[in-house]
Amino acid sequence: MLFWILSALLTVAVAVLLLLPLMRAGARTHGDDEGEAAVYRDQLRELERDKAGGLISAEDAAYARAEIGRRLLAVSGVENAADAAEVGPEPGAIQVKHKAYLLSQAFIILCLPAVGLYLYLLTGSPGTPAAPLAARIENPGDDVTLLIAKVERHLATSPEDGAGWDVLAPVYVRVGRLADAELAYRNAIRLLGPSADRMNGLAETLVTLNDGIVTEDARQAFEASVKLQPDNPRADYYLALALEQAGRKADALVAFQNIAKASPPTAPWMDLINRHIEANSVGMPLADAPVAEVGSAKPLGAPTAEDVAAAQGMSEGDRSAMIRGMVDSLDAKLKEDPNNFEGWMRLVRSHAMLKQPDRAVEALKEGLKTFPASGAEGQQLIAAARDLGLAVEEIVQ
Repeated sequence: MLFWILSALLTVAVAVLLLLPLMRAGARTHGDDEGEAAVYRDQLRELERDKAGGLISAEDAAYARAEIGRRLLAVSGVENAADAAEVGPEPGAIQVKHKAYLLSQAFIILCLPAVGLYLYLLTGSPGTPAAPLAARIENPGDDVTLLIAKVERHLATSPEDGAGWDVLAPVYVRVGRLADAELAYRNAIRLLGPSADRMNGLAETLVTLNDGIVTEDARQAFEASVKLQPDNPRADYYLALALEQAGRKADALVAFQNIAKASPPTAPWMDLINRHIEANSVGMPLADAPVAEVGSAKPLGAPTAEDVAAAQGMSEGDRSAMIRGMVDSLDAKLKEDPNNFEGWMRLVRSHAMLKQPDRAVEALKEGLKTFPASGAEGQQLIAAARDLGLAVEEIVQ
């Protein structure tokens, strides 16, 4: 019943808001027309006095009377000028404009509420029982917002419930409330003690809050997670990333290689690990570069074990010529099959490390034809080129 009362009040309020301009316009038009009609009637009476006094000829008086009558007709809404001349100053005629306003008012008062009610009965759910916020929070269903509100209400009265904070923390992460997620993880760790999942969750939240930078707090949390669970590729990855971000490329390369060795070949994170291995191996002596193992998928352009063995007995000039030959071979293969993101990354880095910036920029341009700058891969190519000191501004523009 309360719903219908509120709906009726809202309908009346909207109708009044819509009627006010029409009522004002109607009143304003009616007053203006009456005043103008009175002026024309005075002109007619004055014309009759001038005619009676001989100040104007009968023919001129007829012309003037016809013109004044036409104007009076326009504001009177009567049938002819002669009748308009006889209309007294008292209002009595219902004018056409006023009728139009009345029709508009009647439509707003009657038709709009009726149409709205029909549409609601047709598409709405008038029989649905009321659902106050408290009742919806008690039975949130799949509504994540209500689920969060329910747990928050519980924790407001029971802040020492570690299980509640433990449940709420990853939900905060999922909805993007990272500061709240950090607090929830810290409370859960304080009340329930550290675990690998809690330490990983806290550390990853800190990394996200810092735009992907593995801060010292995050690194310590990942190290604690590894101590609790040694077989922990999530923590291992971020610890290797911390080394890479600190500029310790050799150590980072070893860390990423260890992750690759400990992971199944079909692990979903292997593509990401291989990218980091390639990125950290650029510029290293050929003997220290990552080698494709027998039976494993060889990244395009990566040296094989035979290549490394052959390079051991070469002079510096021969070894450089061998590396340049491998880079040229990679370039040729990418021209045949350009749909290889890792290959373009390796080619750009290789040219840059070989002090061939022009060829590196050219390789970047070719790679962006297949992986446009608007996409994630293209952005990674551009970021890698900037890190290598290449002039990419003209390419981006």
